[in-house]
Amino acid sequence: MPIDPSAQVHPTAIVDGGAEIGANCRIGPFAVIGPEARLAESVEIKSHAVIAGWTELGAGCVVFPFAVVGEVPQDLKFAGERTRLVVGARCRIREGATLNTGTAGGGGVTRVGDDCLLMTGAHVGHDAQIGNRVIMANQAAVAGHCVIGDDVIIGGLSGVHQFVRIGRGAIIGAVTMVTNDVVPHGLVQAPRGELDGLNLVGLKRRGVERSEITALRAAYQMLAQGEGTFLDRARRLADETESRHVREMTDFILAASDRSFLIPK
Repeated sequence: MPIDPSAQVHPTAIVDGGAEIGANCRIGPFAVIGPEARLAESVEIKSHAVIAGWTELGAGCVVFPFAVVGEVPQDLKFAGERTRLVVGARCRIREGATLNTGTAGGGGVTRVGDDCLLMTGAHVGHDAQIGNRVIMANQAAVAGHCVIGDDVIIGGLSGVHQFVRIGRGAIIGAVTMVTNDVVPHGLVQAPRGELDGLNLVGLKRRGVERSEITALRAAYQMLAQGEGTFLDRARRLADETESRHVREMTDFILAASDRSFLIPK
């Protein structure tokens, strides 16, 4: 049955007959649910929110008023191909946020992980891959094809350029434009996005051992001031380190990318 008997649908909501509404879902007044929407159990769609396109929302997600989830990409090359948006469990998509489906050229799927908070006016562009527990503050925007690791925080009014990768645990300050890749656990601030150290507060909050934090700080200094190019320094670190967090950082740096890096200063 497309709509589970336990779901609560307000009489003014518009739910297409092709939509699948899971157990204990709640659809608020004047919400619009499209024909290819798939809502897992206990999803709440508040008033005036729109779930469009081929969109899958994981269990326990909450979509707030005037958010538009699953509309077509903001890409002039998009020609109406059938692509989708997949959102994990327990995400909170706040007022006015926009999440687009993918494009054929970008893999066809935009993904958002579990337990993410996308605040008012946040935007997730086509084919972006957003990890778990990511926080995007008010009016933050992630462009198409970006890859955002787990536990990343993007400050309000900040923008991430297309194809940029942001490593796990990094933090982007408010009103910042990020045009190049950010290493895991990096701290980025300033209007044009400068790598200004490590996200030490985040590391401590996640209970990372002191020895690992010390190793990361030493690695950061080597990347900033060691001999050779940035990639040369990363290769030496990869050969020498026994720290799993430093190894994560060097693996990230040495992986394939469409952008260059924000370089430690």
